[in-house]
Amino acid sequence: MNNKIFSAVLIAGTLALSSCEKKTLELQPYTSFSDQSAFSSADRCLLALNGVYDAAQSGFYAGGAVRGYPFGAANIAQGDARGEDMLNQAAFYQITYEATYNNASPNNGFQFQTLYSMINKANLTIDGVKSAGTSGVVSTATSTQYEAECRFLRAFAHHELVVNFSRPYLDGNGSQMGIIYRDFAINSDATSTAARAIVRSTVKVSDTYTKILADLDFAEANLAATNTGTGLSTYRATKAAAIALKMRVKLHMGDWAGVIAEGAKIVSGTAPNFSSPIGGWKLTATPDGPFANNTSTESIFSIKNDATDNSGVNGALAQMMGDPALGARGLLRVSPVIWSDADWKCNDLRRTTLYRTAGSPVNAVYPTKYRDYATTSDATPQIRYAEVLLTLAEAQARNSATVSTTALDLLNAVRNRSVTTVLDQYTILSFATKNDLIAAILKERRIEFLGEGKRWSDIHRLSQDATFAPVAGGGIPSKVGSGGATAAMFNCAGATFTRSVAAIPYSNFRFIWPIPIEETQQNANYTQNPNY
Repeated sequence: MNNKIFSAVLIAGTLALSSCEKKTLELQPYTSFSDQSAFSSADRCLLALNGVYDAAQSGFYAGGAVRGYPFGAANIAQGDARGEDMLNQAAFYQITYEATYNNASPNNGFQFQTLYSMINKANLTIDGVKSAGTSGVVSTATSTQYEAECRFLRAFAHHELVVNFSRPYLDGNGSQMGIIYRDFAINSDATSTAARAIVRSTVKVSDTYTKILADLDFAEANLAATNTGTGLSTYRATKAAAIALKMRVKLHMGDWAGVIAEGAKIVSGTAPNFSSPIGGWKLTATPDGPFANNTSTESIFSIKNDATDNSGVNGALAQMMGDPALGARGLLRVSPVIWSDADWKCNDLRRTTLYRTAGSPVNAVYPTKYRDYATTSDATPQIRYAEVLLTLAEAQARNSATVSTTALDLLNAVRNRSVTTVLDQYTILSFATKNDLIAAILKERRIEFLGEGKRWSDIHRLSQDATFAPVAGGGIPSKVGSGGATAAMFNCAGATFTRSVAAIPYSNFRFIWPIPIEETQQNANYTQNPNY
């Protein structure tokens, strides 16, 4: 490796990327610049930053196809397919769905590779904009803002890695083997050697989390409350996004007081009209709002797609989860596990506004959160204000000795925009104990974020929770088999059926993904997860 920055490789996108085919935030990256010229103007500094966001949107898959890794549609599909609430309908995600992956499986492998590729682009851009700030190419304020955005994205990527490739924080209070936090750019033989010298087996999960939070603290301190330009407060990192991500990270750590402290910064007002004093974020009036408008008041951070820059039919949310009758591929659909859960009320507006049934008789339910089947321009949601409220609700409920009215108000703010029948709405009398309330909040997360890829994250963090583990003793829940759903299974009042895909116990090595063989062959110090 030499000292050149290959913009197609290290700035604009992923390996072998043709920059003329990729466009990010209305700015087209240059094809190639040297170290000296890549950050020689304000425009080029912005192009480099846009390249990091571009790397978050999509990366290369086997054979050179562009797919929605690391934070595009493929990531969302993987997060849902590892759980029990979305039903795999095609061979594409069968390995994920049934946990039959190995160290050569492409889906988990390319997730790993594109995350680290994105991280390296972030590190290269941090170095470049800091140098540009020192030399006066951009102002000090601009340099710091760009660095903060890159550090937000770097933390975002590392948290995705630790959730997929390491045991949860609550297993031994962060004492399990973490993932290597790459906080310097690899752009030379010397830096490549330095990266390979880091021994993964010496890195604890707590070490990874410490560095994630340090990056997010810097991001919070230096990001803008809003970004100028249509949609840029959603498509680029803001102060509220950094705080919200810290809330998510501390939720995984079981740091309830920490979640509450962060939540106090971006949740104010009285029930049900909570809003953020930073950036003005708030829930939309209806559950459809965030998806009808990709830049809604609820959409704190999303990955941008448009007609000229998207992952195509192989990596677009509308194509992956849409009804084939509408021209989609229908790779994933809603499982009767959640559709027939009696806690999801029959008159819940989400059932009719965000999903559609298909087939005769009805035996398929498809999300309609993503609707652009033609140009695949739906944004990929990452952080919504609904998540902020439910995360804070859970922390408040867990941190209280009794049933928390504050937690109840936060839960109802999200739920009651969908459950409009008074008799179906929660009151303080709905819960005999605090654990009953916590269980309701966790169930609401499954319903509210169905089809948004968040189920695995919750399965992962809750597996060591003695009370709320999705499987007794921890693990991946059992599932309805692919293609095995029938009309009788889909009944909002409840249904009885067999889950033919067995649960994976927490003790099983398949609970977490293997480090891809490409990494371990090139770097013996990146220790493989046990038994792979």
